[in-house]
Amino acid sequence: MNKYTGYIKVSAGIIKIICSEEYVLSVSFSDIIKENDKGSEVLDKALKQMNEYFSGERKKFDLPLYFEGTEFQKSVWNELRKIPYGTTVSYKDIAEGINNEKAVRAVGNANNKNKIMIIVPCHRVIGKNGKLVGFAGGLDKKEFLLEHEKKFM
Repeated sequence: MNKYTGYIKVSAGIIKIICSEEYVLSVSFSDIIKENDKGSEVLDKALKQMNEYFSGERKKFDLPLYFEGTEFQKSVWNELRKIPYGTTVSYKDIAEGINNEKAVRAVGNANNKNKIMIIVPCHRVIGKNGKLVGFAGGLDKKEFLLEHEKKFM
């Protein structure tokens, strides 16, 4: 499978997107920026939609995603995609959404393994006490994303 990488710079840092010719494979924060690869329509579309998201024009992504994980993890990631823009839910809410209310810790672990952040909005999941907890990009990035979405509600 050919992989194509693209980058965009936003005020919170650099976003790195990796795609195949058919799917978005990962979205993450990066310390470096390089020239964007050419040859993937999916990457071009992902970069365009990500720029629209950060300019406040896009609230929902329309991209083909490839999830690599267990069936449980995939169920969590699909549930994350249902969280409306600009809102937050708890890990317990996600567990209940997948009809497994006792799986709160497992939901947290699946959230942590999400390779397609922002598009699969794991940043919208917070602790039941309302505090920001756990985010692979760092809590400062999570706070930035949540504040960004509030600004464009």
